[in-house]
Amino acid sequence: MSTMTWTEADTVRSAPWHSESATPVPSRIVVADDRMTAETAYRLACEGTGLLWRGDYHNARQLLKAMTRRVDRKAPGPGNSPAESFRLQRRARNHRARVLGKLLVQLEADHTLALRRAPDVRKACDDVYGPAHEPKLIALTELLGVLGAAQWREKGVAIPAIDAHIYPHYGVFSPIRGEYIDLVARTPLPTTGSGVHTAFDLGTGTGVLAAVLARRGIDHIVATDDSPRALVCARENIDRLDLTRSVDIVGPALFPAGRADLVVCNPPWLPARPTSAIEHGVYDQDSGMLRGFLSGLTAHLIPGGEGWLILSDLAEHLGLRTRSDLLAMIEQAGLRVIDKTDTTPRHPRAQDTTDPLHAARAAEVTSLWRLAADA
Repeated sequence: MSTMTWTEADTVRSAPWHSESATPVPSRIVVADDRMTAETAYRLACEGTGLLWRGDYHNARQLLKAMTRRVDRKAPGPGNSPAESFRLQRRARNHRARVLGKLLVQLEADHTLALRRAPDVRKACDDVYGPAHEPKLIALTELLGVLGAAQWREKGVAIPAIDAHIYPHYGVFSPIRGEYIDLVARTPLPTTGSGVHTAFDLGTGTGVLAAVLARRGIDHIVATDDSPRALVCARENIDRLDLTRSVDIVGPALFPAGRADLVVCNPPWLPARPTSAIEHGVYDQDSGMLRGFLSGLTAHLIPGGEGWLILSDLAEHLGLRTRSDLLAMIEQAGLRVIDKTDTTPRHPRAQDTTDPLHAARAAEVTSLWRLAADA
């Protein structure tokens, strides 16, 4: 953890810099308050200067909105291909995050935010950062993300397939896109011998698919994840749903030990490098998790068992991966496709015609691929 030093009221001060997304340390820090204009703040942030806010909390949020408008004025248009449009949009979002991340606040040793009209952020910060021991500097954008996650963690996400709520934690992908959950809830279970008794849920996240499988009557589900936060989140959700007798949460790992009648995997759908913790739920660098699932599946299936791959074809529409690439991965892993069930997205971005990636999103199909080992 780096320590930042700045001068305030003719006194040299310092505090550790903290970023959950590993954002680089600002090149320097200046103190900012309600007198700073949005134009000045934007210019300094673009230069890499951190703006340590000492004014009114709500004014800081207004300043952040004004800076956002200035960043978005330079948003790129569509590229010459879907893949180029995707790269341009990713680059613009990363630049946006870097600039807006320069507006900073200081959390005190007990996670108090000592600004006028500031909310009580202590519990939300304790949940994410753990017990506080010393002051720290963080981006206001990160704090707002922490507070937003606290609201999701409190109210939860309704999951009709299990007639209950799932409560996501900060940094764990929220199951707000229900179409992939419905695929797992409705696809007929494999007919292996006396039925499906054991299932693996790889990359469980919040534990939502493990809960769906348990509610479908599978005796024993082992759910894995490589994220410590996801493991904590999944255990809390499984406990809240009173499913601990049938669901074990283990990790960090991709595959657990042993074999199962059914192995389910919903890897991140886009083969690109994630730049923050939450992006690991969307971006799978070099299709690493997808390849790991496919290459390890045969060794973890009982004879006659199935692997269920839940995957969007958005990467294909964006030119990041072809259908031939996917089918070649399946074949090279010694697998065959038994069946495929498709569904279309229901999220608002699929209808947003102002999105430069609208054509790809409007054409997107989410599929559950039923896979089996070659005979």
